[in-house]
Amino acid sequence: MFDLNNQDIMSSSEAARRWHKADDYVRQAYRKTPWKFPKGSIRKFGKQLVVTKRGMEVVTGMTEDEAATEQHKFDNGNHRIAQ
Repeated sequence: MFDLNNQDIMSSSEAARRWHKADDYVRQAYRKTPWKFPKGSIRKFGKQLVVTKRGMEVVTGMTEDEAATEQHKFDNGNHRIAQ
């Protein structure tokens, strides 16, 4: 049985938000470099991509906490700003 309330499973847009990436980051990464995602870490349900925390860590090279404390983050216009 799978726990769909598990915080380690998220939509691509939620994952992008949690890692402070552009809204279409996961979709673009998967389209351009699907081999970077570990087996079983991303799946398409209809038009929706669902990704695991582990998949995001591997593709971005950082944990969610590291992404939150990164010195450069996207502002609301998806432009990099220094903090």
